[in-house]
Amino acid sequence: MKTARELGLIPQGRLEPGPGNAITDVAGVSVGHRSLRGEGLFTGVTAILPHAGDVFRVKPRAAVEVINGFSKSAGLMQVAELGTIETPIVLTNTFGVAACTEALVRRAISANPAIGRKTSTVNALVCECNDGSINDIQALAVTPADAGAALDAARAGPVEQGAVGAGSGMTAFGFKAGIGTASRRMRVGKRDFTLGTLVLANFGAAGDLVLPDGRRPDPRVPAGPERGSVIVVMATDLPLADRQLQRVAR
Repeated sequence: MKTARELGLIPQGRLEPGPGNAITDVAGVSVGHRSLRGEGLFTGVTAILPHAGDVFRVKPRAAVEVINGFSKSAGLMQVAELGTIETPIVLTNTFGVAACTEALVRRAISANPAIGRKTSTVNALVCECNDGSINDIQALAVTPADAGAALDAARAGPVEQGAVGAGSGMTAFGFKAGIGTASRRMRVGKRDFTLGTLVLANFGAAGDLVLPDGRRPDPRVPAGPERGSVIVVMATDLPLADRQLQRVAR
C-alpha cells in the first residue's frame, strides 16, 4: 500500500520527514498492534511506548490539548494537571477502555509491587474512538490480554498503518480509515530533533475531504452529519516542558 506522500498527494513542505516518516523516528518510541477479527468483530488495540524502560519510574513530560471533548478516555486529567505520563499510551474502541486500563494497571503493579500500597497509584492512559459502524462494539471483545499483546508487540522502526490495531474499524470522510503516522526533522542551533505523530482517524463527514490539489474524492456514500473523533499522539526529542508541549500540540 502506497502512502499519500508516495502518491504525490502531499506537497513538499519546509521540513523533511524522518527516515521512516513515523512516530518511531523519535528515539525510544515503539508501537505495537493487536487486531481482532471474528464474527461481527473488526477492532483492536494499538500501544505507543515512549521509551523501553519502566514508564512509571521514568515519567516522560507530557501535555493534553482537547479541541472539543466527547471522549471516554482514561487518564487525561492527571496528565493535564501533573504534566507527565506514567504508562504507555493505549488506543482502542470506546467500550475497550476499561479492559486496556486494567492491563496497564496490572502491568505497572507487576513491575512495581509497591504501587497503591507504599507509593502512589498509577495513572493508566487510554484513548478511544467509536468503531461501532463497522465493529460489533457491544460484544466487548477487547480484553486485558489483547492490550497486553499490543504492548508486547511494540517495536521501533516501521509502523503498520491503516485497518490495523485500534484503527481496524475506523472510518473518515466516508472512506475506510484507521492508523496513520508521520514525522518531521528540524534543526535547532547545531542539533537535529524529530517530531513524530500517530493518528487514530475516525472523523469527517462524507464529501468533506479536500486533497492538497483541490480535488474532492467521491466516497460514494450519502453525506451525513459529523459525528466522529480523532486522537493524535505526538512525540518529540525536543527538550520541552509540559506547558511548551501543550503549545506544540495546540
